[in-house]
Amino acid sequence: MSADIVVVERRIKASPHTVFSFFTDRDRWLSWQGVTAEIDPRPGGVFRMNVRGDGWVAGTFVTLDPPHRLVFTWGWEGDGSPVPPGSSTVEITLTADGPDGTLLRLVHHGLPLPAVDMHRDGWEHYLDRLAIRAAGGDPGPDGTAA
Repeated sequence: MSADIVVVERRIKASPHTVFSFFTDRDRWLSWQGVTAEIDPRPGGVFRMNVRGDGWVAGTFVTLDPPHRLVFTWGWEGDGSPVPPGSSTVEITLTADGPDGTLLRLVHHGLPLPAVDMHRDGWEHYLDRLAIRAAGGDPGPDGTAA
């Protein structure tokens, strides 16, 4: 596996259909990640989010295969960003895990090496919050928010 790839997996106590909806419904997405967002979940549709209140990530949706897989591009707005908008790709696969669970696998590739650890830490944090929220819990305030 290449060094520019981040892989994070989570087992979530919710169906793939439910978990998928947390990536396609703006309000559901913002319940576990982000302060504000513009999300148009269709191929070519916009993905733009102020993740913590101090910067915008932007890209486009590439593939949506409900409730199994979605792919979107990713990068940070701003002059000199080491990961410009659309320059990396996030792929999420959802596999049924027992009668009421999902194995989520996120693969984020195309990152420059200096950005890998920051993105791994971010995805670890936010997928923990998603696992709580999708299972019906409240992840509480985002401690990383600005």
